[in-house]
Amino acid sequence: MARDKRVILLGEDVGRKGGIAGVSRGLLEEFGRERVIDTPISEMAIAGACCGAAMSGLRPVGEFYYSDMLMFMADNIVTSGARLKLATGRTAPYVLRGRDGSKPEDGGPHQDSYAAWFAHIPGLKVVMPATPSDAKGLLAAAIRDDNPVIFLEQIPLYGVKGFVPAGEHLVPLGKADIKMAGTDVTLACVGRCVHDALSARERWAQRGVSIEVFDLRSLRPLDIDAIRASVRKTGRLAVMHEGWASYGISAEVIACVSDGPELLLRAPAQRVGTLETHIPASPRLAAACLPNAVRLDAAISTLVG
Repeated sequence: MARDKRVILLGEDVGRKGGIAGVSRGLLEEFGRERVIDTPISEMAIAGACCGAAMSGLRPVGEFYYSDMLMFMADNIVTSGARLKLATGRTAPYVLRGRDGSKPEDGGPHQDSYAAWFAHIPGLKVVMPATPSDAKGLLAAAIRDDNPVIFLEQIPLYGVKGFVPAGEHLVPLGKADIKMAGTDVTLACVGRCVHDALSARERWAQRGVSIEVFDLRSLRPLDIDAIRASVRKTGRLAVMHEGWASYGISAEVIACVSDGPELLLRAPAQRVGTLETHIPASPRLAAACLPNAVRLDAAISTLVG
């Protein structure tokens, strides 16, 4: 915001309270009420205001409380923002960012991840960082992008600590990252599942299995060339993500690998996602529904025999 005066922030409680997760704390005092705007409780209005402000030359960042609130925003996101360039030739450079996914102790409502819903839509970009460094770099790149970007911050990751580069730091949208290299299995993942994958890598290294932890980072666009290069090396693919596996992120990743001219897979690809149900209110049942170490280990065991 200091770099570009066109950047504004708007959403419920983003000013006085600093946002539901404290992400915008201190920005009201630094940049004032004209650029840090507390809005009424209307997600549709937030999305519409972001699109309109973007069409007027600003670069808005709108906040939503939970990703299921994107359902209320969907009409303005899809009908206005995503279609704008095709319909008018104009761009709509804005970001909608907020909390995504599940924290079992929070209870039933507001626990689903809808990343795949919006990654399905042409004209949108969808990103989900797993580390503090990627969060900084991806958000900066998203704000500078000339397309609408859905920026998903997974709830369990707010407490994660890690190295963050000082000064300007950009992570290109659509570029994946190999968090740890490996030779036997490509474990593609995103968001909190990256940390689950890193733990699995340590467990399976003790059994002599080398896992490549492949962080997608961007869900639309996917870094298809990098995914294929990894699987070309390992010959085995598992995809882990929060969200239902059916018609989801894992299905798209596997399709991208299978659609190429080469036969890259030496074993059937495996999917590890949320079970085919809504997240229950019980923390114990919620944890069982989410992708977890037991089901991930079963998938890897299937791959390596």
